[in-house]
Amino acid sequence: MSDTPEAPFEPDPEPWHPPEDDADELPTDRAVLEIPQPVRPIDWNSLSAEEAEAEWRDLDEWVDWLRRTYGLPATIVPPLWHRHDELVWELSALQTHWRECYDPNSSGSAPLQWHHDFTEARARLREWVSTCGTRIDRDRPTRQTPWPGEADAGTTAENPIPNRRADFEQFLAEDAAARKSTK
Repeated sequence: MSDTPEAPFEPDPEPWHPPEDDADELPTDRAVLEIPQPVRPIDWNSLSAEEAEAEWRDLDEWVDWLRRTYGLPATIVPPLWHRHDELVWELSALQTHWRECYDPNSSGSAPLQWHHDFTEARARLREWVSTCGTRIDRDRPTRQTPWPGEADAGTTAENPIPNRRADFEQFLAEDAAARKSTK
């Protein structure tokens, strides 16, 4: 510590202003002008057919990476996850969280937070898979419990899964047709 008193703070007499740019010197290359978009959650209910197809393919690729990277069994990520809304919403949220945590501008500890949250998400996924009843080799629509006054939807038969990739492509076509018919 010094015995000399500190000089009082004096603001700059002139406020700082950014230098003026000449508009003719602005970059015109599209790649240079692109601003990275922030990570955003996907609202699957509001997508157009074209937007949905791109998002479905992106999520499918990420889910495939996730299950292979972490060795996830079908009791957590089953082959026909895309046919079960509860799994779609959970996996989509997990993907969004992963992207946010692994963004180059995230904090260094964000990946640890993702792994912590991934542990909880795996428990929820296991519960969703158990509830909906989909398996590695067969699938059925998620059973709906009717409320008093609603008609019972009845039981739905399980269908074998001969080819997961073919089913996904069929699902995309069905999803696009349904989205186009509601517009």
